[in-house]
Amino acid sequence: MNRQLLGELISEAIAVFIIIAFGDSVAAMYVLYDPNPYAGGYWGVCIAWGLAVTIAIYVTGSVSGTHANPAVTLALALYRKFSWKKVIPYCIAQVIGGLVGAAIVYALYAPVIDHYNQVNQLTREAGGAAGVFFTAPGLAITPMHALTDQIILTAFLIFGIFAITEQYNEAAPTANSGALMIGLLVATIGASMGYLEAWAINPARDLGPRIFAWFAGWGPSAFPAAGNYWWVPIVGPLIGGVVGGAAYQWLIYPFLPARQRALEEAAQQRQS
Repeated sequence: MNRQLLGELISEAIAVFIIIAFGDSVAAMYVLYDPNPYAGGYWGVCIAWGLAVTIAIYVTGSVSGTHANPAVTLALALYRKFSWKKVIPYCIAQVIGGLVGAAIVYALYAPVIDHYNQVNQLTREAGGAAGVFFTAPGLAITPMHALTDQIILTAFLIFGIFAITEQYNEAAPTANSGALMIGLLVATIGASMGYLEAWAINPARDLGPRIFAWFAGWGPSAFPAAGNYWWVPIVGPLIGGVVGGAAYQWLIYPFLPARQRALEEAAQQRQS
């Protein structure tokens, strides 16, 4: 492994670590405290997750581009010429980052988790406080409906990321503000659709903490989880990434005026 690739993998792991360290900590405050500090202010949870993404991009974007999400990595390989050789290493690094991030959250909140479960007469094996670490279907949501939701939510995410980062999109934010807009996109998805199944929209965001939780005593509530749910936040976002990327590449990208001008200029240069 060359030095550049090693740096990119470390960068991806750190990016997801940052997202989970802050994001799962917000989930801990939302789940474990009564009354929780976000009572009546769920938007604060969404903003915190979004800002975690923004911070991760500012920290690591210059090294790896901050995919921080296997669905993003897959979409970039399919539609933006990202190297296929890097896809699996990036995804592994992202999951590791999520696992380590969850470990930090556990180090911070372990006594509060135990207190919460004791007061509510819950056990880790039965899923007590599991919402701190990984996602689950919300009210009236079946696993198969959640799969469809995750495809749609992640398609929105990738469609938005492609628009924000597109070089020919003259309405896109500048590089310095693109990270903030992506964070706000994540927050908006959470604020509008997050209660469906906690808006994973990122296999590493769910799988890394889920693996940690399995080792930390949540056992069957993590894998296979109620309704054998564990695979849904992995497969759904990966499919959604493909769908969202395709939607942008087919419905928006061909019609961008700046791209049309670039193609015309290239054609004129070939003729001259």
